[in-house]
Amino acid sequence: MASRKEQKEALRAERERKAQEAAAAERRKRMIGFGAAGLLVAVAVIAIVAVVLAGGGDDDGAGGGGGDNASESREAEPTDDFQKASIPAANGTNLDQAAKTAGCTVKTFPAEGRSHVSGRVEYKTNPPTSGNHFEVPAADGAYKVAPELEPLVHSLEHGRVIFWYQPKASPQLQGQLKALFDEDTYHTILAPNGRDMPSQVAASSWTRSITCERVNDNTWDALRLFRDRYRDQAPENVP
Repeated sequence: MASRKEQKEALRAERERKAQEAAAAERRKRMIGFGAAGLLVAVAVIAIVAVVLAGGGDDDGAGGGGGDNASESREAEPTDDFQKASIPAANGTNLDQAAKTAGCTVKTFPAEGRSHVSGRVEYKTNPPTSGNHFEVPAADGAYKVAPELEPLVHSLEHGRVIFWYQPKASPQLQGQLKALFDEDTYHTILAPNGRDMPSQVAASSWTRSITCERVNDNTWDALRLFRDRYRDQAPENVP
């Protein structure tokens, strides 16, 4: 029969053995946790690299289509980023005479409708002068990225006059149009026309337009007088 001393030694050894086993189990749990965390980090890094590599080939435009597509995808907003330019001072009071001298054409058209729609509209005039349009009008201001025509037509219904130019117009001409716009910005918009406008510059109000195939020193008076005569001549004059 074991002595009392031997029993104590056996109990102490058993306690030490259990303590060692518990410590070893804890170390194993920690190592498994560290391994899982490392795996998660590695997966996250791989995912980030994959996203970067996937998008790296289209720096010049969405879907590899080039810079023009990238520009068109940006939301159109008014800007002051135009080249500085000057135009002749106002020197006329008669729109018809000024238009004739400048070689521009002033026309009036039947209204094409006023309903709110969500899709693209094919307008009968270019630039558009009336028709169905988006529910939200375009904000007043000067644009370098062409807004959609549908919100701009809604702005016409609210009494705005829009000065139009071809997107390929030179920076000098765009700057001259911005100088004209800055003379009197009230209820006025300046925007490129992205649907192949045949005229070099134009202006439109609700059911009316002035189109100028070429720009000369007399063009600015014609555009000024069109703006002054037909601004706020629309079904809804909304401030």
